[in-house]
Amino acid sequence: MFIEQGVHSENKFWKYLIGSVVIFITSAIGQLPLVLGIIYETFAKGIPYPSNNDEMMHFFDLNLTLFLILISFVFTMGGIYFVVRYLHKQTMRSVTTSRSKIDWNRVFFSFSLWSVFTIVSTLLFYYTNPDGFVLNFKPVPFAILVAIGVLLIPIQTSTEEYVFRGYLMQGFANLSKNKWFPLLMTSIIFGAMHLANPEVSKMGNIIFIYYIGTGLFLGILTLMDEGMELALGFHAANNLVSALLVTSDWSAFQTHSIFKDISEPKAGLDVILPVMVIYPILLFIFSKKYQWTDWKEKLTGKINAQGINTI
Repeated sequence: MFIEQGVHSENKFWKYLIGSVVIFITSAIGQLPLVLGIIYETFAKGIPYPSNNDEMMHFFDLNLTLFLILISFVFTMGGIYFVVRYLHKQTMRSVTTSRSKIDWNRVFFSFSLWSVFTIVSTLLFYYTNPDGFVLNFKPVPFAILVAIGVLLIPIQTSTEEYVFRGYLMQGFANLSKNKWFPLLMTSIIFGAMHLANPEVSKMGNIIFIYYIGTGLFLGILTLMDEGMELALGFHAANNLVSALLVTSDWSAFQTHSIFKDISEPKAGLDVILPVMVIYPILLFIFSKKYQWTDWKEKLTGKINAQGINTI
């Protein structure tokens, strides 16, 4: 069982608090190239230091900014490996899946399914509301974006999955001895992590329905499938395909994408629809393909492990 793999008497919850601090520090170290680059430009060229997200995103070329943002996740992934391997004495496989090895077919199926849906739905939005988009395609910047995105966005999304659906999911299981608490807590924290996103200021707090709902969806995928493979594929497709297809002045990632959304953002059906309709449909598809059963036990049951010490 996936969530039980991190639950044993030596893996006390305080270790996860220390591990979270280590991961945070490595993330901060990874942000130094961007910060130091901005500081250098402000002193060397007298350019004002960016005072908001929009100014920061356009301080350098969009591709360079994206690269500098994403490179921090390489450091964070290193921090995750360090705490899993040396603090918790676990393998990375044990915080990835309950299978004997990572099932890449699951990763690619989930990635392909959500990529196709995202591309088709984006094109439908474009053709039904052409005034809300402009063609933003520039061959050379787009080619560079593809290279950066394919290389680093899967690292970014995988890092977030390892933190929430892997590391913290098992950590909260050590504390609670059940499955519903880790699912709920990791989803809430995942949503709170997006508090500083520019979409929040544009759409209001209602967008947290989408963020927390997405966290719940990814957590359900992980618990029902006894591993993170489906969540890894979905998250990578969501961020990569979105970065390549559409950008806007109010999105967290501003890129040299194919289209630019120039419409005024409003939180409505586009926030509720994924959580209430699309995610349940995806869960149904995955459940039929992978023959999931015993939903109540896998999502809310007690942890079956001996000698748990939660202090």
